[in-house]
Amino acid sequence: MNLTPNLTSFVMHFGEMGSRWGFNRTVGQMYALLVISAEPLTANELAETLNISRGNVSMGLKELQSWQLVQVSHLPGDRKDYFRAIGSIWDMAKRVIEERRKREIDPTLSLLRDMLLDKPASAQEKHAQQRLQEIHDLLESVTNWTNELQRLSPDNLSTLLKLSSGVGKVLDMKDKFIGKEERKKNR
Repeated sequence: MNLTPNLTSFVMHFGEMGSRWGFNRTVGQMYALLVISAEPLTANELAETLNISRGNVSMGLKELQSWQLVQVSHLPGDRKDYFRAIGSIWDMAKRVIEERRKREIDPTLSLLRDMLLDKPASAQEKHAQQRLQEIHDLLESVTNWTNELQRLSPDNLSTLLKLSSGVGKVLDMKDKFIGKEERKKNR
């Protein structure tokens, strides 16, 4: 597969983004290539296009399969495995969010719950537990919010994102209005 300079730039950048999402740069590049490819690709095609070893491709594909981001298919009379990205871009975003929650947020919440069950032995521990409770509550709220977002269809999620850009303005107006009402009461 020959990539144009623009597509090469995208694949390289996606690799860098992948490292921030929880998988390594090469896996991110492989996934980007599968996302932009009109046809499924073999492991050899991935290795040749990205100039990486076949072993690296094999390990990367296993990781992408564990994240449920790629699917294997076969062609009649061909023994090779062909790989393609699964679903829409919204599906990919949901999967990455879900996997990051499982790998990062859930273990942290579990640790915090265990720590909060212990009775504080000192004022210092009591203060620390109050702060841990705040962290727990924030993570729990973010988790509940993302779970609700995960249930939305791509169309509804897109609509919500468009609507939410105006929420800040509405809240600012509310604060100004309440502020004026409070000042009137205090006169």
